[in-house]
Order: sequence, then C-alpha cells, then structure tokens
Amino acid sequence: MTKHNKYIIQDGILLLLSIGFAIFVTKTGIVNNFIESLDGLTYLGIFIAGMFFTSVFTTAPSIAFLSGFAQDNPLFLVTFLGGLGAVCGDYIIFRFVKDRISEDINYLLSSSREKRFFLIFKTKLFRWLVPFIGALIIASPFPDELGIAMLGLSKMNNKVFLLVSFIFNSLGIFVIGWIATSAM
Repeated sequence: MTKHNKYIIQDGILLLLSIGFAIFVTKTGIVNNFIESLDGLTYLGIFIAGMFFTSVFTTAPSIAFLSGFAQDNPLFLVTFLGGLGAVCGDYIIFRFVKDRISEDINYLLSSSREKRFFLIFKTKLFRWLVPFIGALIIASPFPDELGIAMLGLSKMNNKVFLLVSFIFNSLGIFVIGWIATSAM
C-alpha cells in the first residue's frame, strides 16, 4: 500500500468517526448542555465552533454546535463570529496543510491514464474555475481542505484568500443557522 493510499484510508476513517461523533453529541444532548454551560462565553464558543467548521475531521460536530448556537443567539451574530473563526481555521490549514492536500490531489489526478484529461488543467477557463469552485466548497458544509487546496493551486494571495474565506464560510454558516432556526 502506498503512502498516499494509506493517507486516504486514514482520512476516510477519521471522517466517518467525526460524523458518528456529531450524531452522538446531538442525540445525547451534549451540544445543548455544552452551550448552556458556557455562561458568558457564548461568543468565544461560536468563534471556536467556526474554527472547527473548516476541517474535514471536525466539520460535522461543528455544524451541530453552530446549529445549537443559532437556535439561542441572533443568526447574524453566529454568522459573523463563526465566519471569523472559520477564517482563522482556514488560514491555519492554508499555511500548514495545503501542501499535503495539494500533493494528494496531484497524486490522485496523476493516476489517470488519459493524457487528454490533463489538458483541461492548462486552459484559461480552468484557471478561473478553480478558485470559484474552491470558494463554493468553502461555502458548503463540506470540509474546506479541498477548497483551500484549490485556492492554493490558483496562487491566490493571502488578503484575497482571507476575504474569500470569510465571505463564503459566513454564507455557509448562515445557511446552516437558517436551517436550524427554521426547523425549530
């Protein structure tokens, strides 16, 4: 088994464990108990939940906590503070993890035998689409690593990255909070 295959299997297992943990903390009431126990530190809790919104391994539990915060706090406050936390989380990933993810993506793409497939990566349309698709991935409740890797591949500078990360993470958190408050 190659190093890359081993990483992919490990990441898949961790993702499944993360989803299982999110279901567990939601069903057992741990989310609500935790939010109630913050007593005066709610803003910090929202910020930290936003930070965890960005990683493949912590997205599912973060969604559970952000949903709980949105039910008890103004949605725009949860969106703003969660978005700020997500920017911090994304920036940490962008600075320290993007190389490994980019390496894994390149490995997966290079395993294709079709040479024509690689020609698409050299087109101007692809260079425009990569950052756009990366931003959409960041906005979605899907983990941000792939979107961050796409933005990193597009050679986006840090200031633009931080702005894109804040806008799209905030949009994703807003949608999650809106769904959580609508379902009440």
